[in-house]
Amino acid sequence: VQLQASGGGLVQAGGSLRLSCRASGSIFSINAMGWYRQAPGKQRGLVATITSSDVANYADFVKGRFTISRDNAKNTVYLQMNSLEPEDTAVYYCNAYIKTRSYILPTDYWGQGTQVTVSS
Repeated sequence: VQLQASGGGLVQAGGSLRLSCRASGSIFSINAMGWYRQAPGKQRGLVATITSSDVANYADFVKGRFTISRDNAKNTVYLQMNSLEPEDTAVYYCNAYIKTRSYILPTDYWGQGTQVTVSS
């Protein structure tokens, strides 16, 4: 199983980016999916998660600026980021709990990370 993230880049403050992360490989089902971020010198932390039933949870700092969504048919999770601030600069990682067989418990998988840089 692999998670491939894309969509990062350089944007000015107030701009928008849309991150995508597609899971591929031997997948039976995907439970929760999410996005985390890690800024230089800081620990990786939660941005947003979404369950298989489309229930979303956001970190407080999102403040309505980001929207997480998923396309189960494509095994893909998205993060629409609006009103970006320089403080949002970080490497963004996608995460998913994936079952590779019906009788196996979900395993935690991570994408490779995509850099988001917001200039002031």
